[in-house]
Amino acid sequence: MDANESDTFEVTRRTVIETGTTALLLTTLPRAALAAPPPEDTGPAPPPATVELQINGRSHSLTLDPRTTLLDALRDHLALTGSKKGCDHGQCGACTVLIEGRRINSCLTLAVMHDGQSITTIEGLAEGDNLHPLQSAFVEHDGFQCGYCTSGQICSAVGMLAESRQGMPSYVTEDLTAQQPALTDVEIRERMSGNICRCAAYPNIVAAIKQAAGAPT
Repeated sequence: MDANESDTFEVTRRTVIETGTTALLLTTLPRAALAAPPPEDTGPAPPPATVELQINGRSHSLTLDPRTTLLDALRDHLALTGSKKGCDHGQCGACTVLIEGRRINSCLTLAVMHDGQSITTIEGLAEGDNLHPLQSAFVEHDGFQCGYCTSGQICSAVGMLAESRQGMPSYVTEDLTAQQPALTDVEIRERMSGNICRCAAYPNIVAAIKQAAGAPT
């Protein structure tokens, strides 16, 4: 076999492999797609439900599909767009609001579940032109860049500081007998770990929270 014959053999073998791989993909992918079960018939939509939401000190009566999340009720029905829709799976914290003072991911709860309960969003933290101490601290420490996660970060921090004042420990709390855990950087980062900042302004966020809490920075 001379050199030319060797080159011809190598090219032919490569072509066979490439063609076989392509044919395999073309025959298996459609079958996998067709093998997926058809969507189940969910039947007619449930009847609408009326809910009374107490948001930022004001009462709002809404008639909603009972499957409407609290986040969608806030944004789409009340134009309270400060609460952001990020992942819509409860993983980023951008939609965090306070319900009866407790922080919660509003994308993971239904509006009808909170009939009559007190709800606080980022729009309700300030008192007129006077910012909430955490809002002022975020501005002073530049605790945001794009700002998309900021409303959730601040609402979460408000709830987190309330938990700390009540003596609730976290996973990293060293002294479980302490009446109030010390808000170290590690403690704050753990307690705020459910809120993601894709701009990575975490050091500034921690500094802002420590200032608002009166902890040494």
